[in-house]
Amino acid sequence: MTTATARDTRFAPLRVANFRLFAASRFSSGIGMTLLRMQVLWHVHEISGSAFQLGLVGLVQFLPSLGLSLVGGAVADAYDRRRVAMLAHIVPLCCTSLLFFATSRGEDSLWLIYALVFVISIATAFENPARTALLPSLVPRELFPLSVTLYTGFQMMAFMTGPALQGLVVAFAGRASPYAVHVGLGLISLGALALLRPRPLEGEPRKVSLSAIAEGLAYVRNNQVVLGCMTLDMFAVLFGGAVALLPIYAKDILASGDVGYGILASSLEAGAFGMWILLMILPPIQRLGRALIIAVAVFGLATIVFGFSRSFPLSVAAYMAVGMADYVSVVIRGIAIQLQTPDALRGRVSSVNMIFIGASNQLGAVESGFVAAITSATFAVVSGGVASLTALAVIARRLPELRRYTLSSSGPPGDGARHVEEVDTEEPLSRSS
Repeated sequence: MTTATARDTRFAPLRVANFRLFAASRFSSGIGMTLLRMQVLWHVHEISGSAFQLGLVGLVQFLPSLGLSLVGGAVADAYDRRRVAMLAHIVPLCCTSLLFFATSRGEDSLWLIYALVFVISIATAFENPARTALLPSLVPRELFPLSVTLYTGFQMMAFMTGPALQGLVVAFAGRASPYAVHVGLGLISLGALALLRPRPLEGEPRKVSLSAIAEGLAYVRNNQVVLGCMTLDMFAVLFGGAVALLPIYAKDILASGDVGYGILASSLEAGAFGMWILLMILPPIQRLGRALIIAVAVFGLATIVFGFSRSFPLSVAAYMAVGMADYVSVVIRGIAIQLQTPDALRGRVSSVNMIFIGASNQLGAVESGFVAAITSATFAVVSGGVASLTALAVIARRLPELRRYTLSSSGPPGDGARHVEEVDTEEPLSRSS
């Protein structure tokens, strides 16, 4: 295959209108989501100056996910996934509009922020499974692996842009303005979702019920590769996540100010985006299990370096390394879950994955904030990195199937593995494996 032909094959999903709309929607919402996440943390720190309150933000975000994500997955497998995602998408726009007006008038408070973050998290518990399960129905089956590659690249660009944009908007337009920017980005995303024309659900949809939810849980429990990927990623990020403490590092430890906070926060996604480029260029990784274990090890080590650093350039470099390692983990987990799951179960399996992600991200923020409140931010980050390495050693030892997992060993029950093999003859997973 010539270089030009390989390049054309790699970007073939962009010729599909549904994929372009989905990518545009996710790009806009990704910028808005990360901007809002960093804005809320910055806003809470500005009001309280408390590491404990920063940790509480993660707890408020996680509780609705724990209680409703499984229901959201069942809803995604029972109803039109596009409509579910659109309806859930409207709720955060209403909440951030209220935050904008309250902050502009000086009527903002911690209880208002927490209450609206809680409501947003309820909507997210329904939106995420529907949106994740929607992608396979938007592109031809043979282009699905390539679509995953491009989609994650656009997502990383969005995640990289959001925090930096938040820092700039706060610095030049005041702390209420990021909420207005989030509303504008959300409306763009919602418009793109409205134009999507997905294929009908494959198989008979299940009604929302306890038995339907149990079916999704049983599927994850009995698929050791999927369960292993979820568990390893959850414990690594649960202990090693430092995002909730970035305001303290930027303001109190590194003294980098508003713009420095935006740069520091976006460096995680900048590292992830750089890794995406490398995976597009380098030969595809076949031994996915081993690559995942190495990535989590790098994640833990880079977190330790970040925790000890008192140099802004070194902190940015270390946090970029965290992002690069985390991106490899995200891609491998996404490939394994999508390849192993039938379409009729994708919403419910995705909802289980969302609980694992929520446990790692939100409870990781709680753990970081609470430990920092009792000890110090440095101790919280460094000890978290050490704990993530310890969890890696335990899980890798207890799950040999995960260590041996390769791209060639991916097989049905779903229809995904067959399509990987079809594309693999020319451009295997477009370097994202």
